[in-house]
Amino acid sequence: MIASGNEIATIRHFINGKYAGSADGRMFDVFDPSTGKVYARAHEAGREEVDAAVQAARRALTGPWGKLSIEDRTRLLYQVADGINARFEDFLQAECLDTGKPWSLARQVDIPRGAANFKVFADIIKNVPCESFMTSTPDGRGALNYAIRSPKGVVAVICPWNLPLLLMTWKVGPALACGNTVVVKPSEETPATAALLGEVMNAAGVPAGVFNVVHGGGHGSAGQFLTEHPGISAITFTGETSTGTQIMQAAAVGIRDVSFELGGKNAGLVFADCEMDKAIEGCLRSVFSNCGQVCLGTERLYVERPVFREFVERLKDGARKLKPGRPEAAETDFGPMVSRQQRDKVLGYYKKAKVEGATLVTGGGIPEMPVDLRDGFWIEPTLWTGLPESSAVIREEIFGPCCHIQPFDSEAEAVALANDTRYGLAATIWTENASRAHRVAAQMETGITWVNCWFLRDLRTPFGGAKQSGIGREGGVHSLEFYTELRNVCVKL
Repeated sequence: MIASGNEIATIRHFINGKYAGSADGRMFDVFDPSTGKVYARAHEAGREEVDAAVQAARRALTGPWGKLSIEDRTRLLYQVADGINARFEDFLQAECLDTGKPWSLARQVDIPRGAANFKVFADIIKNVPCESFMTSTPDGRGALNYAIRSPKGVVAVICPWNLPLLLMTWKVGPALACGNTVVVKPSEETPATAALLGEVMNAAGVPAGVFNVVHGGGHGSAGQFLTEHPGISAITFTGETSTGTQIMQAAAVGIRDVSFELGGKNAGLVFADCEMDKAIEGCLRSVFSNCGQVCLGTERLYVERPVFREFVERLKDGARKLKPGRPEAAETDFGPMVSRQQRDKVLGYYKKAKVEGATLVTGGGIPEMPVDLRDGFWIEPTLWTGLPESSAVIREEIFGPCCHIQPFDSEAEAVALANDTRYGLAATIWTENASRAHRVAAQMETGITWVNCWFLRDLRTPFGGAKQSGIGREGGVHSLEFYTELRNVCVKL
């Protein structure tokens, strides 16, 4: 996966069970966000490499992989999960080098969930039922109608950079469980764990061509060549809404199915009857986890007026206690942005907030870091109040460690404020009134609503966004609807 030189490693494509470079020799730098230094160079796929990966995946569909029983296929997926766990420290180091996130976070969330996704979907596919009907016929003998699931084909898996392993296996797990083959394009910012997974696939005995990885960017690179390839049967993507629009246009040629989890501008509603300690702890996580680079994170908080001042002060105190530092340090609980470009984008919104008249509660700039981390992509956790709802800071997804806090006076006003957005991914509600919790949750125009918690997931439940936050649902049997073709067989008796 990574061939080491004296200082900088090399990350290669994984095609048909083997690692390979690019025919034209094109490569791009991969940065450690905590230091801002290049730690690896990755080969960039052209049309040749993408075509080789797609053709390998198509051959595997009718080869050994296509002939496996569900029991044998799911057994291999269990071995893949065990293989990730057996190399836990390797995946942890690769993930944190790519993202700069604290090891403590990746150790608890990214790597365990990355492995678990294979076992969860292996169990689901073994137990999912299909419908059948007895149908009357004029001759009285009847007919049996029953449904069968078959794999959709070669699935293009295009992954984001914020949770690289977790969100990649969240798609690869069900795709393979259903009998598909995949070509994965990880983000060019975070290619390491997708490439490393190739070693695990080989060790587990997954046939060549079932799992392929090509590296590169979007336009004029691996992303464009993959989404335009006629050998691709379906495309699943997590990322920005604007990128999703471009992929959907490419998918229209050949009428390929798509599954999108896109942007969000998620709201949190804090009612005066909340348990304040619980709300503060939960909002600190939902605003600042992974340096705010979480699609489900909270960028808008609406707080009932009687507790508004207390909430703002306590959230400010919590934000100021966050500890940036070396990712491997036990005390580090706040990492950098993934790239200089992403930090510049977020700093641009920090400037907009100032121009638009925001009251800065805390943060707003770049923190002072030790010499060895000074060139990293660090940014301060930031809170504002006082902006109108028309502000760009409130309307547009920022994807950084920042949030605007606004008071409200009634339940109806809170619901209206939360829903006043073109996005519809997630919402959080903080209240100890059970009736209010159910009543307000039912009115949220989002794919998922948490009450008195955040990021608590049962992987069997439907996950996805409303409005411009996505198309389709992932999780449990809902993933199977995308990764399989449901067919009807009618047998005259």
